[in-house]
Amino acid sequence: MKQQLRRYILPNILAMLGISCYLLADTFFISLAAGANGMTALNLVLPVYGLMFAIGAMIGIGSATRYSLEKAAGREEARHYFSNACWFALLASLAFLLCGVLCPDQVLTLLGADREIRGVGEPYLRTVLLFAPFFMLNYTFTAFVRNDNAPNIAMAATLCSGFFNIIFDYVFMFPMNMGMVGAALATGISPIVSMTICLFHYLSRKNTIPFTWKWPSWKRLTGSCVLGVSAFVGELSSGITTLVFNFLLLSLSGNVAVAAYGVVANTALVATALLNGVSIGLQPVASSAHGQMDGAGERKIYRYSVGTGLVIACLVVAGVWLFTAPVVSLFNSQNSRELAALAEPGLRLYFLGFLLAAVNIVKSGFFSAVGQGFASSVIALSRGVVSIVVMAVLLSGLLGVTGVWLAFPASEAITWLLGFFVEKSSQKIKN
Repeated sequence: MKQQLRRYILPNILAMLGISCYLLADTFFISLAAGANGMTALNLVLPVYGLMFAIGAMIGIGSATRYSLEKAAGREEARHYFSNACWFALLASLAFLLCGVLCPDQVLTLLGADREIRGVGEPYLRTVLLFAPFFMLNYTFTAFVRNDNAPNIAMAATLCSGFFNIIFDYVFMFPMNMGMVGAALATGISPIVSMTICLFHYLSRKNTIPFTWKWPSWKRLTGSCVLGVSAFVGELSSGITTLVFNFLLLSLSGNVAVAAYGVVANTALVATALLNGVSIGLQPVASSAHGQMDGAGERKIYRYSVGTGLVIACLVVAGVWLFTAPVVSLFNSQNSRELAALAEPGLRLYFLGFLLAAVNIVKSGFFSAVGQGFASSVIALSRGVVSIVVMAVLLSGLLGVTGVWLAFPASEAITWLLGFFVEKSSQKIKN
């Protein structure tokens, strides 16, 4: 059981790390090319990424989870979920595509950008949104490859796309002098690279997932999305957190505070990606055990996954506390003392929340994998939306900028308590 879990969890950790490189590479190179204004613009755009990724993850990962459950139960219906997810991912992407064509300036204004920041951010946002279909389809392509007994291909696809983004961020932005548009272009092409690699599996003899030319089914979509809520909130939470934090920090300390939060938020993407890798990696194994009615196996999967998440969280928090100044300096090309003074304590305080987030993220993913969509949604919505927003507003009013940084640990503590009671009420992970 542990060996099987490691076979799925490790590739998914690496794959999710590759996804985080999309934005982390942008952050680094944009800080070099455009300084604090570029960092501010990028951070204001992060909620758009969050919403786009969240919808794509809900459709793709939810459908892949439903596929695994139906397949384990021997139902013919399983063969229709891949094509259904592809159709709806494309349909959902149209709204983002139209915003990119028609109104990127208005979107940035809604996100809190002033005239100076809009001038920097508009070309970036417009270009990114034109690639929305590929960002959203990519989740379906990789999730189904992973659940079709090919986690290494899914990992290779995501890692290669991440490396492509890093290399071509530099090529487009500096030798080709394309600036913010170059950063967006490299990021937009990256999911195309990932999907192309996934095609090697879909076109191979090992593929068992057909593309069926059948009219899209809302019933299949809703049945899948219930199991994708955890993935949805996991992706959306960073966008919601960023949106709320951006507005609070703009009111407290202006654009520099938003740039400082850009350092914190983009570094946190790496930690979140690692924990999401554990949560997503356990899904095929837990779904299979559930389909076979193996309660003892489910409990072992849960405990091993939580332990793995806690080890990762401890290492990440220790690394951030030991190397806070070097991490901040990577994104502070102008050597701004004001940015450093805000970002360094922000990193240390914010990252304490991952000690509890490890348990919360894994628990939510586990409940989703065994078909308990409601329990998964309760935990995911608490940590990703409700608690974080309430704590940010309350603590910023009491403690200013420090309160903003402490909102994340506080919300994870509330969610941990909620998850404790949900766990005790569930027969799935009781002794």
